[in-house]
Amino acid sequence: MNEQTNNPTSGQNVPKSKFRRKSQQEQTAASKLRMEKRGEKLDAAREKLAKQKSPKKPGAVKRLAHTAGHGVHGFVHGKLYEVEHENVGTEGAHRSELAAESVYRFGRRKLRKAIREHPAKAVERAESKHIKSTADYYYRKTVEEHPEMQEGGAVSRYLQKQKIKRQYAKQAREAARQTAKAAEGAITVFGENLRQLLLQPPIRGKTVMGLDPGYRMGCKVAVVDPTGKVLDTNVVYPVPEFKRVDQAKKTIKSMVLKNGVEVMAIGNGTAGHETEEFAAAVIRELAEEKGLHLQYMVVSEAGASVYSASKLAAEEFPQYDVNLRSAVSIARRLQDPLAELVKIDPKAVGVGQYQHDMPQKRLNETLDGVVEDCVNSVGVDLNTASAPLLARVAGITNATAKNIVAWREEEGAFTSRAQLKKVKGLGPKAFEQCAGFLRLPGAKNPLDATAVHPESYPAAKGLLEACGCDAKEIGTDAMQSLPVRVKNCGTKALCEALGVGEPTLMDIVSELCKPGRDVRDSLPKPLLRSDVMGLEDLKPGMELKGTVRNVIDFGAFVDIGVHQDGLVHVSQISDKFIKNPRDALKVGDVVQVKVLSVDTAKKRIALTMKGVPQS
Repeated sequence: MNEQTNNPTSGQNVPKSKFRRKSQQEQTAASKLRMEKRGEKLDAAREKLAKQKSPKKPGAVKRLAHTAGHGVHGFVHGKLYEVEHENVGTEGAHRSELAAESVYRFGRRKLRKAIREHPAKAVERAESKHIKSTADYYYRKTVEEHPEMQEGGAVSRYLQKQKIKRQYAKQAREAARQTAKAAEGAITVFGENLRQLLLQPPIRGKTVMGLDPGYRMGCKVAVVDPTGKVLDTNVVYPVPEFKRVDQAKKTIKSMVLKNGVEVMAIGNGTAGHETEEFAAAVIRELAEEKGLHLQYMVVSEAGASVYSASKLAAEEFPQYDVNLRSAVSIARRLQDPLAELVKIDPKAVGVGQYQHDMPQKRLNETLDGVVEDCVNSVGVDLNTASAPLLARVAGITNATAKNIVAWREEEGAFTSRAQLKKVKGLGPKAFEQCAGFLRLPGAKNPLDATAVHPESYPAAKGLLEACGCDAKEIGTDAMQSLPVRVKNCGTKALCEALGVGEPTLMDIVSELCKPGRDVRDSLPKPLLRSDVMGLEDLKPGMELKGTVRNVIDFGAFVDIGVHQDGLVHVSQISDKFIKNPRDALKVGDVVQVKVLSVDTAKKRIALTMKGVPQS
């Protein structure tokens, strides 16, 4: 007997039997719950697929076993054929064949099961079920909102349901396309941010002290010479809470005087602001006591901890603690950002928000392509480049890069590009690809210090002879008249005589005038500081020079020497209308800004570039 509710005020008298028909609200709730559960299963399947490693190629043992298996299979069938034709032991032969076929069917079932249960197939099935359950939920919800849809017959309701499902499926496909388009746009932005980060101008010829800030573990200090060689390391506690500031100052001053430090590179991580204030105080005291005028720069330490704990860092600095390695990395980033950042996974450098939500395979391809493009456009010094940097050059693998470094350590510095052919694993094809990107300053052949490819050496020498120039004049003031001489001789005539195209000829002329030209030299130099300011020092109307740290859709963040970066809204970038901030600014740009407002409580700084002359 069915129980019924006795409360007359409830407005319902619903039997509790399991055979009763569910109300439309209950069906909608059940459908919603089903949709949510299948959504969770879809997310889990996608996570499992993302963790799936690409299958390795079968090794020598597996290949041998596979070959042997085929051989045994052929041998057995051959013997069966012989036995059948001799009419001896036919029954036993057939039994053996049946056993073999059973094994074959078992293996086929296992293979089909593996294919069915592959994470990619699981994602496909989960997506299909999720789409169906979501469509069913929206149908139930529509029916709940429009009860008149239930008045028709079963055929009418079925057609209505199918129509709603088709509409939802169409919307789902469009949403997927929009998501993919947005992801591709975001990946493009990440790639551009990485490019600007890698192509930041280096500070050459300076002895740099790297400071990796910290509280409990202290501030790690490393001094590197202009070539990147580590001269000295230490750990100090510059934060006032530890009451060891005076001792830290004494240690830092001693290291500066001992090693001839010219610039300080300070990481922007935990305790970065306190360390910056400490460094500014040390610089002031050294100027008063010793007449030294040091400068500092705050450097992004994104990925420094990743590098310090990597196998590469352990091989490069086995004698140093993990924490000290990060200080070395920070110092080298100021000297040559490209050479140091190529050692780190591009995703660990911090190229943008939500980068981990992007399709990882596509993101990796884009970022790796950007790194290689930057390395090849800048060029690499063959005698000083590390193995990770060499590995980013076109045509050079990781193994070949290690072989180049090993050859350099055993045989001494390279004196010509032709010596690359002696390196193990670097064949003629690889040499053809990489030679033009490798530089040899001070080589016997002056052309080895340029971006001119060895294949174009005859054309370059012929050009010099035709224009009455000497190879020893490459890169000197005497060579600056070469473009005029080429024009006087006739560009087309020279191309025909040398057997090259006009673009190739112009590239050769450019390289002979400015050999080994670094594209980063034309960019604004990094902004070095000698003192630090606080928010309380900023006043509306102040004009300051700053460095663009990040460019986003609604503006750009600029480092003006305080702990917080100021925001230049897209409407304040230029007097002209700008739709996208990236059309006017990029990471690393040095710009003149004016303070609009300062919110000390919220630690926000509003800046403008309108009406501010840019030097």
